[in-house]
Amino acid sequence: MDKKIRILAFGATAFSALYAQQKPNIVLIYADDIGYGDLSCYGATRVQTPYVDALANNGVRFRNAHSAAATSTPSRYGLFTGEYPWRRKGTGIAAGDAALIIKPDRYTLPKMMKEAGYATGAVGKWHLGMGAETGKQNWNERVSPGPAEIGFDYSYIMAATGDRVPCVYMENQRAVGLDPKDPIEVSYTKNFPGEPTGKDNPELLTKLKPSHGHDMAVVNGISRIGFMKGGKSALWEDENIADSITVHAIRFIERNKDNPFFLYFGTNDIHVPRYPHGRFRGKTDMGYRGDAILQFDWSVGEVVRALKEAGVYDNTLIIITSDNGPVVDDGYQDEAVEKLKNHKPWGPFRGGKYSTFEAGTRVPFIVHWTGNV
Repeated sequence: MDKKIRILAFGATAFSALYAQQKPNIVLIYADDIGYGDLSCYGATRVQTPYVDALANNGVRFRNAHSAAATSTPSRYGLFTGEYPWRRKGTGIAAGDAALIIKPDRYTLPKMMKEAGYATGAVGKWHLGMGAETGKQNWNERVSPGPAEIGFDYSYIMAATGDRVPCVYMENQRAVGLDPKDPIEVSYTKNFPGEPTGKDNPELLTKLKPSHGHDMAVVNGISRIGFMKGGKSALWEDENIADSITVHAIRFIERNKDNPFFLYFGTNDIHVPRYPHGRFRGKTDMGYRGDAILQFDWSVGEVVRALKEAGVYDNTLIIITSDNGPVVDDGYQDEAVEKLKNHKPWGPFRGGKYSTFEAGTRVPFIVHWTGNV
């Protein structure tokens, strides 16, 4: 059968099933920097991903799926807007203080889901900017526009990225745990007087050191991109990021189990800086990159467990994919290069993150819906 006909036939079958019964919940797990060859269901042998594999084995595992771009921001823009990011100026990799790159009047995936009667939630990695003007955000107040203005009822997101300041969570667009007496200040042009940097104070880098760049503000023993002051009580600990965002994804499921919901769960794993929880550090022979893959798989397993405990697993469409292809050394000395050996994150393809070659956008893509897909 012609490939295009097969794709159309699959789509027609899925959507006819969708409307033939109660609306399914939809959980989109959007991994970060996980390559085609990083999961055991796609051929990885030195790291095992049993929770992902279980969904693949009982669902559909696509072998020719592509992200919209070979980097984070444009892929997420394409995901939420349905527009090729290269057709829109300003959709490149967003700085940590970037304004929201999706205009609030734009029709988006979460707005479409809301119109269909779904509760909508965004948890985890965002990387689409916040606020109306780049560099002008007041991180000590509600930052708008943000997830709510493009269709999400609830959000618990990382303000920027793991390697960019401000290193805080934003719940419904307000910094979590912030002490008003210690306000957050952020700059991407110059440091604040008296604040240490990774470049000038390497003795403070107790968890990871940079391999290139990433030598500005020091947060949690790791230096970042950009400069930051204040907000001490709100700062995350890198080893707890997966736990924190997974818990909030689960809480969203529990709160909305009685009505249709759409959950976008953007994992931080396996983006740099890779510093997994102690439960996972050292559990593979591939360094922190391999350990972060285990942590990602754990997050998937926790979401599946929550769906089952809420009694909605069988009526939930689960999608797992990645924002772009893999990268090994992305700015930190985490032994990913030294311990890579025969592991091939890019699978049989050439290239990876940032690349125009196949592995830049060829990503895992798994769909599971009990009894339907």
